[in-house]
Amino acid sequence: MALYLSAEHLHAIRQHGEQAFPYEGCGILIGELKGSDKLVHELWPVANSWDQAENPLADGESSRRRFLIEPADFKRASDYARGKGLGILGTYHSHPNHPALPSEFDRQHAFPWGFSCVIVSVREGKAEEVASWVLDEQEQLQREPIQVWVEASPALL
Repeated sequence: MALYLSAEHLHAIRQHGEQAFPYEGCGILIGELKGSDKLVHELWPVANSWDQAENPLADGESSRRRFLIEPADFKRASDYARGKGLGILGTYHSHPNHPALPSEFDRQHAFPWGFSCVIVSVREGKAEEVASWVLDEQEQLQREPIQVWVEASPALL
């Protein structure tokens, strides 16, 4: 099982993290399942709404260390994806001045069912490592291989 992203997707995730720095940037992965592999077709960048007054997860941290994607953003992304015969494969977010490792908060709030949690480390405004994680049956995040793919690659179609 692997998450397939194009070089353009990886560049866009890195760029989004750099633009959001020193705050966490976030978005949604839209694509399709091919067997046990996930092929990302599009990224759906969204605003990090962590600092909104009505945040049900507020824990004293700010959007420098947390992200929140509004349910309405998920709905819009899901409707869009469904209209193209695709689905939501997971989310991505940045970790300002931290490694691309999931925090305990990330683990506690990760989506089950094989959704990918892509994290880009951004150090002093410069994107570094990008890693993907998926929740296992014991509710622990395990590293998910990322493969770079070309959309027209016959091996994936």
